[in-house]
Amino acid sequence: MTTTLETPRATSPPTLIDASRPGRRGWRLPRPVRRVGGPLLLLLAWQLLGDGRTLAPPSAVLAAGWELASTGELGTHLLASLSRVAQGLALGITSGVVFAVLAGLFRYGEDLVDSSLQILRALPTLGLLPLVIIWFGVGEVPKVALVAYGTMFPVYINTYAAIRGVDNKHVESGQTFGLGRLGLIRHVILPGAVPGFLVGLRFALTSSWLIMIIAEQLNATSGIGYLMNQAQSWYRTDIIVLGLLIYGALGLFADVLVRFLERRLLSWRHGFEGS
Repeated sequence: MTTTLETPRATSPPTLIDASRPGRRGWRLPRPVRRVGGPLLLLLAWQLLGDGRTLAPPSAVLAAGWELASTGELGTHLLASLSRVAQGLALGITSGVVFAVLAGLFRYGEDLVDSSLQILRALPTLGLLPLVIIWFGVGEVPKVALVAYGTMFPVYINTYAAIRGVDNKHVESGQTFGLGRLGLIRHVILPGAVPGFLVGLRFALTSSWLIMIIAEQLNATSGIGYLMNQAQSWYRTDIIVLGLLIYGALGLFADVLVRFLERRLLSWRHGFEGS
């Protein structure tokens, strides 16, 4: 009798997902559910921990919001804040882009502009408030001026860095195709600086609300910050928290708007989106 030895079959190491059954994948919560789950848990903890005096619960904040909205007071203060931020942002973004173009495209512009702006950027924005009040009084101008000042630097720094960060190979390719200086600026350099500008815009939008929440609490008669300052005198934490939530919601809306612009203006760019 003869026996034959069978060669053991090679076995692959166990895996969490069977590659031979492509229809089965690891189960995951849908992304919208994951994004909403965190805020919902935070609201639940807030409702349980809120005591009504040191921190109003969400139910009290909603009631205060409904009360102010029904009287029209909330809408009046909201429009006042939006008007100030819009004016300040328009001035700050325009100034930042102009200075970035001058410093980014021209060496003489860099020598004259960049060093001066770096010095001014180191100054605390809110620390200039007393000086701005002396210059412009206590009306609307100092609030708009502070927002413009605080939002100019994020736009300038990111746009300037993006202009100087354009790959020189793209410039050489444009020159090969016969583009002159203006053609290079229009078709190569400025389009290449758009991603950096949008990053600066996102920082500027956030900075505008951080500045406004302080500026409206000083010598103001309207605005969300003024409403919060009045509520502090009466220990109305529900109105104070409502104002903070409004600022947060406006900041989130502004960020979503910039992300929408990124998808439309930078549809040609494909980057890593997470796994």
